[in-house]
Amino acid sequence: MPRRSYDDLRRGIARGNLESVYYFFGVEDILKDEAVRQLIDLALEPHERDFNLDQRSAAGLDPEELHALVNTLPMMATRRVVVLRDIEAWRRKSTTRVVLERYLAAPSPDTVLVLVEGAPASEEKKGKFEPDQLLVGGATAVDFEQLDGVRVARWITHRAKQHGITFAEHAAEHLAAACLYDLGFIRSELEKLASLPGEGPITLEQVGQLVGIRHGETVEDWVDAVLSGETAKALGLVKRVLEQSGMNGVRMVIVLGAALIGLRLARAHYDKGSHGRALAGVLLGRLRQVRPYGLGNWDTTIRNWSRWAETWPESRIRMATQAAVRADMALKGTRVSDEQGVITDLVLRLAPTPSPAARGPAWRGRAATTGR
Repeated sequence: MPRRSYDDLRRGIARGNLESVYYFFGVEDILKDEAVRQLIDLALEPHERDFNLDQRSAAGLDPEELHALVNTLPMMATRRVVVLRDIEAWRRKSTTRVVLERYLAAPSPDTVLVLVEGAPASEEKKGKFEPDQLLVGGATAVDFEQLDGVRVARWITHRAKQHGITFAEHAAEHLAAACLYDLGFIRSELEKLASLPGEGPITLEQVGQLVGIRHGETVEDWVDAVLSGETAKALGLVKRVLEQSGMNGVRMVIVLGAALIGLRLARAHYDKGSHGRALAGVLLGRLRQVRPYGLGNWDTTIRNWSRWAETWPESRIRMATQAAVRADMALKGTRVSDEQGVITDLVLRLAPTPSPAARGPAWRGRAATTGR
């Protein structure tokens, strides 16, 4: 069966459509939980759920239990709903998986089976994740991809309304960026915001105080300063970004590395003659094709890549990439304890080289340090 998106699933639920078997996979576990609740609400009335709703972890099921769960008839209802989580435990061949495979060949018309696979544990694995092809072929497979920055802000606004919260201009966008577009992190911050006294929209300043990250001091702001040639600003942000919850030097290099990949793509098309709207259109097409993990607002990302490409020739991008790789290796090494020093050195290595006339004593001191 063809893969579907979360939007496809929502439209189907809005039309009242129910499939026999669903397979949920992808990186957004929060959205999977929301979708499960929506399916349960559509399939069962509240009074029908005591006897017709089962939610279990796949890891603890034996073959007999699975067979009973999916083949039991509804009791005083038109259907049953069975939700099986953590089905990544069945990636390897097992007797329980054999029972599932047999069921997929002839699912019960009286049961809605929802198979939920957890998101990969690390960012590296998220980028390389592939769904279970047997389940994709035997179920309605829904890919819960990471939302882009604009959609995360919309999700924040929607969830905030459930808490009775509204946001002032740019506040929701800053919350998304400060939380690195992590819906789980954002959800916990929304719960804190809901407990704040007072009325009226939550301001940008209040969001900054709550999450400990002021506007203009996110890791994305640091990357923009580095690649825009604003070296003094980038250096000033290093310590502030490193002090933020969940942040470290390796993560800063990862975010910078992703930006360098996008910059390299933009420069390649720039050198081929694509400028302005033409370049933006090409980059948007590539993003839609690849849908890379970890990007924020696509419009902002494309504008940044296009702007940076004007001042970053291929040779400089290659040098910057090599410097980022060396910094990553140093940060992961057992001998390095000064993350701030490594990141500061990286910023200096990526700084634009001044013209000969502007090369004063300060530049010569920096050149002696960085080898440039």
